[in-house]
Amino acid sequence: MRSNLAQSGPWIGVGGMAVSFFLYAWSAIVVRDLLTSVVLPLVWLVLFVLACAWFMRHPYRVLALPVVAVAVWFTAMLA
Repeated sequence: MRSNLAQSGPWIGVGGMAVSFFLYAWSAIVVRDLLTSVVLPLVWLVLFVLACAWFMRHPYRVLALPVVAVAVWFTAMLA
């Protein structure tokens, strides 16, 4: 049985966005500065809205959004 990534890809991507939300929420609670308290949750929200908008039209792009979200979070934590 072959998996159809065009059908399951968006669900995997949105699930990855849900997992990355915990990174953003943790940093907003633990690290107390303007970048992590306000800007990073807004960045995650924009990425999540983008994932919802791309859900049916671009299923493969939705797969990349959790990777982008974690990369942005990691870069912000190093900054």
